[in-house]
Amino acid sequence: MSASPDGAAAEVRVLAASPAAAGGPEHVEEPVRYDALLLAGFGGPEGQDDVIPFLRNVTRGRGIPDERLEEVAHHYRHFGGVSPINAQNRELKAALEAELARRDIDLPVLWGNRNWDPYLREALQDARDRGYSRLLALATSAYSSYSSCRQYREDLALALDETGLMDGMQIDKIRQFFDSPGFVQPFLEGVRTALAGLAERGIAVADTRVLFSTHSIPSVDAEKSGPRDRDFGPGGAYEAQHLAVAEVVMAGATEPGAEAPAWRLVYQSRSGPPSMPWLEPDINDVIAEIAADGAKAVVIVPLGFVSDHMEVMWDLDTEAMETAQEHGIVAVRTPTPGVDPAYVSGLVDLVIERLAGTPAAERAAATALGPWYDVCRPGCCENTRLGFKPAVSGIAP
Repeated sequence: MSASPDGAAAEVRVLAASPAAAGGPEHVEEPVRYDALLLAGFGGPEGQDDVIPFLRNVTRGRGIPDERLEEVAHHYRHFGGVSPINAQNRELKAALEAELARRDIDLPVLWGNRNWDPYLREALQDARDRGYSRLLALATSAYSSYSSCRQYREDLALALDETGLMDGMQIDKIRQFFDSPGFVQPFLEGVRTALAGLAERGIAVADTRVLFSTHSIPSVDAEKSGPRDRDFGPGGAYEAQHLAVAEVVMAGATEPGAEAPAWRLVYQSRSGPPSMPWLEPDINDVIAEIAADGAKAVVIVPLGFVSDHMEVMWDLDTEAMETAQEHGIVAVRTPTPGVDPAYVSGLVDLVIERLAGTPAAERAAATALGPWYDVCRPGCCENTRLGFKPAVSGIAP
């Protein structure tokens, strides 16, 4: 049992949670005082010698030999072995610090990665050394799936265990922010700008297609994304969330009553064996298909990404652009949120939700699916191949 701030007893159902979240509410609607904000990133190599060790970290436990890892390594080697993701997280950390300061919120920002230096365990050790015992984690991933939510929560629990801080530190996590207005706005503006640019080049809306691209995941993981007691269709919450956001973007990017281009959700960056079904269709296949159907231009929207990750630079800016060129079709790629002021401000709004205990009914959400859960529901985003592992910010398992 754990005592809530008002002295009432609450059953502890959530690992390493603050008293307000320990009972497993869908939304924490009471104020919580945090010592620091923990920016939890994926991580990436910062030199040629880092590439294979980094990929071993990413695929740990799957027994993938180095020769197969080299098939992915050449993406990084093409850019000097440097992933842009760490530099982007440094920029995001600085932007968050500036926005917090602008709003007179005294909350230090720590940073740790799942797969490369600085690691999450190092960030927790730093927190301990600075006397922080209650952290609010912000994962750099907007949607619900094993790899984009639960794996972050598992790695946070693992870092607590590795540092011996499981009983001495509390970590809550900010909800998935796929439909946070600040996250959606940069995509909306990007599509609007891209369509206007194509119109200036004399390309009609009827000859343009908009492709919303996101990282493909195993179909079984997609099916199990989101809470078990809600039916999101065969693609689970992961696909449903992307489709809902795409609809909002298209509605906002075109004038009322004006003709809108056809659009669809596509996938990229598949890395699994051919025998395992992954979400489809692949963006390159769709570009070839729409070109054959007579389309003259395509707007590529990296809807599944918060910044210009390697998957954006290689799979979209390199491979997808080459595919479009091969098929004689004009291609424009819209920006990711990065450190767009609307995005950064929206992230701080999510921090304030937890600091203030904002009621769910008063939280901003651009789609009918949100606002998403502060505390993940039992069995949410299961990985059937690995089984359930200890995870923070969710009701076990």
